[in-house]
Amino acid sequence: MAYNSYKDDESSVEVGKMKTLLRLFSYLLSYKKQIIGVLAIMAFCVCVTLLNPLIMEEAIDNRISAGDLPGLFSLISFAVVLNILMILGVKLRMWIMAKLCNNILVTIRQQLYTHIQTLDFQFFDSRPTGKILARIIGDINSLKDVMGNCVTTLLPDFFTICAVVAIMFIKNPVLAAASLVSLPLMAGCMWFIQVFSHKRWQIHRKKSSNLNAFIHEDLSGIRIIQSFTAEPETTDTFFTLTKEHRQSYIDAVRLNDAFGSVIDFCWGLGTISLYFTGIVILGTDQVSVGTLIAFGSYISMFWRPIMNLSNFYNQIITNIAGAERIFEIMDTQPSVKDDPDVKELPPIQGRVTFDDVSFSYDGQRKVLDHISFQVRPGETIALVGPTGAGKTTIVNLISRFYDIQEGHIYIDDYDLKKVSIESLRQQMGVMTQDNFLFSGTIRDNIRYGRLDATDEQIVAAAKAVNAHDFIMKLEDGYDTVLSERGGGLSIGQKQLLAFARTMVSDPRILILDEATSSIDTNTEILVQEGIEHLLAGRTSFVIAHRLSTIQKADRIFVIDDGRIIEEGNAQQLLAKKGFYYDLYMSQFKNVE
Repeated sequence: MAYNSYKDDESSVEVGKMKTLLRLFSYLLSYKKQIIGVLAIMAFCVCVTLLNPLIMEEAIDNRISAGDLPGLFSLISFAVVLNILMILGVKLRMWIMAKLCNNILVTIRQQLYTHIQTLDFQFFDSRPTGKILARIIGDINSLKDVMGNCVTTLLPDFFTICAVVAIMFIKNPVLAAASLVSLPLMAGCMWFIQVFSHKRWQIHRKKSSNLNAFIHEDLSGIRIIQSFTAEPETTDTFFTLTKEHRQSYIDAVRLNDAFGSVIDFCWGLGTISLYFTGIVILGTDQVSVGTLIAFGSYISMFWRPIMNLSNFYNQIITNIAGAERIFEIMDTQPSVKDDPDVKELPPIQGRVTFDDVSFSYDGQRKVLDHISFQVRPGETIALVGPTGAGKTTIVNLISRFYDIQEGHIYIDDYDLKKVSIESLRQQMGVMTQDNFLFSGTIRDNIRYGRLDATDEQIVAAAKAVNAHDFIMKLEDGYDTVLSERGGGLSIGQKQLLAFARTMVSDPRILILDEATSSIDTNTEILVQEGIEHLLAGRTSFVIAHRLSTIQKADRIFVIDDGRIIEEGNAQQLLAKKGFYYDLYMSQFKNVE
């Protein structure tokens, strides 16, 4: 399984821009009433805009020329009232759309985050956290202008263009044709620009993800960087990524700037053509002054929306890559998911059966090779063996973080693929050597294992793993606020809190993956006392390199190269003088 680091650009799935836009704008359908209200306001505003040149023409040709001052005053008063109402309508429209677009972005962000949480470990194993964050935050924020301008710019400007063209051709087809003579040139240039611009914005989004991924990784490992004085190397990498990000932006913007230049050129060409045709070719005897001025206003009313639409199209080209990246993740289906006909797993006793199970992460090299065993309810199983032998894989498969390729796994005779993932994991507790502590109180961190746990249950769990004493020595006890990742606590204290969090969940199957590897010997003795008490009656799987922690296990599975090569309790395996014996002697035998 290839890992897409900050050094590599993400692969992108080519999806039609129109398909992506339609999917994005489908979110507007949930706000039909608001959209209808906005469209009504815009229709009024567009009509007022279209009436203004006609009012001007009427004033020049019929009121001013005839000396009709009262009629002129009435006409001006009417125009002022209409335009004031139009300004108020524009403000109301902008307020409604701003609120609506923010609601839509919240919805998209929530849907994306909710979907990401359903994805399996393979998704997260294949990409840095920073690149996922770039999708949730940066890419979604980029959609705000597109969503808002779709209604406030695209629709009214499109309607305005169509109405202006119709009015111009009705009043004078020759002048209308002269005004629009540069349209084919504009269309050809726009097509050429958008083809290359979209690709460049896709590259820019990828470079943004690379930079975000590096910053996240760098800050997460800042202690290691400072410990080995690697700041110059990381700074050089940051500068390189920043340079690539800047250059990709410049390359993209360079083409985007061409939009405005093309529109300005075509606008000027159309204006020249209008006045040349109206004054030189047709003459003032065929075209009145008011009509020519009205056409001058209409050509501005035509090209200004064209400029707005080009800017909107520019936004689409800029931000559609972000929408594509968002929908790409939302369309990613987890490789581990419930079948349509799954059942809820009832309360279990804890019997676990592996029936000829094989598994591979990449579909090529088998990490587990036809493993079979059965664990009785309440039995403690220790898994030992060299690194990469398949120990963690076994417990990950029991939790169904991955799906097996061959064989079957049963819990109380229930096939794991036939029961819902949620009902399975609700009855399991997992603790690793690198448990994450969230920012918040100690009480909240322990309660994370069971959200409805009472304060008494939280204290009981902490006492069981001997965490209560050190918690009470803190200034605020269980209400002590922890920083991110439990900053300020020792490694052993963090492990004890994580252990208490696992214990409060009261699991039927307990998995301890190197749970005591970071705890000092004295703390380990205290934890072992709690483990022995709380594991009674629970099926448990313990992965440990420190063999002193598993001497009381009911059975020990020695794993090597994806197979169980030895099985028995500590005394039986020592008597065999095999692989386990060698491991044991390497840790405990005094070498003179």
